[in-house]
Amino acid sequence: MNFTRWSARLPGTQRRAAARAEHTVTTTDRRSEGSVPAARVEQLTDEPPPVPAVDELPVREVLDRVPALVALVHGSDHRLAYVNDAYTAAFGPRSCGQPAAEALPELRDLGLMPLLDQALRSGKPRTLKSRKAPDGRSYTFTCTPAAEDNGEGTVLIFATDVTDHAEAAERLRASERRQRETAVTLQRSLLPQELEQPDDLRIAATYLPGGTEAAVGGDWYDVITLGGGRTALVIGDVMGRGVRAAAVMGQLRTAVRAYARLDLPPHEILQLLDVLTAEIDANQIATCVYAVHDPNEGSLLYASAGHLPILVRDDNGEVHRADEPTGPPLGTGGWIHASGTIGLGPGSTAVLYTDGLVERRNEDLDEGIAALQRALAGATGTPQVVCDRLVRSAGVTADHDDDVAVLVLQHPARTGPDGELFRNAALELLGGVEAAPRARAFASGVLTSWRFPAELHDLGVLATSELVANSLQHGIPPMRLRLRRTDRRLIIEVTDGDDHLPRRRRAEPGDESGRGIAIVATIASNWGSRRTPGGGKAVWCEFVLPKPAA
Repeated sequence: MNFTRWSARLPGTQRRAAARAEHTVTTTDRRSEGSVPAARVEQLTDEPPPVPAVDELPVREVLDRVPALVALVHGSDHRLAYVNDAYTAAFGPRSCGQPAAEALPELRDLGLMPLLDQALRSGKPRTLKSRKAPDGRSYTFTCTPAAEDNGEGTVLIFATDVTDHAEAAERLRASERRQRETAVTLQRSLLPQELEQPDDLRIAATYLPGGTEAAVGGDWYDVITLGGGRTALVIGDVMGRGVRAAAVMGQLRTAVRAYARLDLPPHEILQLLDVLTAEIDANQIATCVYAVHDPNEGSLLYASAGHLPILVRDDNGEVHRADEPTGPPLGTGGWIHASGTIGLGPGSTAVLYTDGLVERRNEDLDEGIAALQRALAGATGTPQVVCDRLVRSAGVTADHDDDVAVLVLQHPARTGPDGELFRNAALELLGGVEAAPRARAFASGVLTSWRFPAELHDLGVLATSELVANSLQHGIPPMRLRLRRTDRRLIIEVTDGDDHLPRRRRAEPGDESGRGIAIVATIASNWGSRRTPGGGKAVWCEFVLPKPAA
């Protein structure tokens, strides 16, 4: 083997040889100019001797002193021709003449044999980056091909120790994993640990963080019971990644729960959230859908701030898409949001979701939504089963590149004995002073037919009398009394055309009025009031039903 020829292939050798050749030519030209006297030339005896050319260097000794690992293999079966001292120190002595698969088992275990074949076939160098060897250190291997005089291929294996870089990279990855785990933990802790389950709806939700290579986003959802049988549902997505997005998400979720207690229309909730988002971070935006389900109306009243449309499958299996109205994302400011309505009667299923479920890099967003509509049309079963089927149909896997949040709600169609537990009765309050006794008689008859215990019957009649009297005194027509029972509670609601909301106050001993709401608040499990979309107000109270005997 001609080691002199191989010295020219070591990194930097050709560049240094060219520099020395240029230096030699320049020196010779200057001496031939004749501008230096002979006496001067004789004095230049202290100059160092000329640097020998590469061909004159003892190449084996040079290779043995190279700190990198060097090996030479020859022929199609890669017979070992040479290893330097660094290689021997790392992996022990090797016997030349044997195939590399036998003589260099450490390279075989690292998967370097196919790389040698590729280098011979292509005639181009091949590199295997940062592999941990049996000696515990990490190396980057480069296989450089060459042709010998006899035509057989020879490959120079050059291994650079990159242990420090590999360990630094591993520390960085470990730090990123810890940060991601922190963000995931924060995200999950800020989401509802247990969803509220309203009387009239069955609800399930799924949250899946992105894969290990994706930072955690700010997807979130919530279910809030408003009282009077109504339920608020919200889902949103904070733009950005990591702990910051999760923290902003937590603030928005807390704010939504507080604003929901005001029982405002959905578009007014979004107006408040829009201002709050800008106050949290002027550069932060978020999308959000806020919807309210009213079982009496059989619909969802909703408002959207740049979020994806709600999908609803009716009892006939047809899927509807709530596209309008949609305003810009939260945090942009200067926009008046509007509310819309989509039907959600008995037997219907609605899906609220974030873009991670439908958005793909190689597909249009509308295509993803259309695919979700088709999947929802065939997804039956409980809300949790529907959640799982939608996630699977969208191809969401553990290494998905974005967070996914899905909220599924069903309004069951109840029949038979189960249907007897959900009843409604309503009375239009017409006339003057006779309206109050007629309302009491109506409530007494309904509660008797629903077979409530005597104590609950009397409390229901008393609450009805006080709410109707309050409406007759402070409200304006049209007025309506509605009684509703579920499997868990009795709800009494009175609506009228005046939008002034009552408040509980302490009546003085001499006052002739002001005690009705206080009485209702005392005897009922809960009470509240809200403005109705068409103008006017609704005042309601509810009683928790006693559990049936086992």
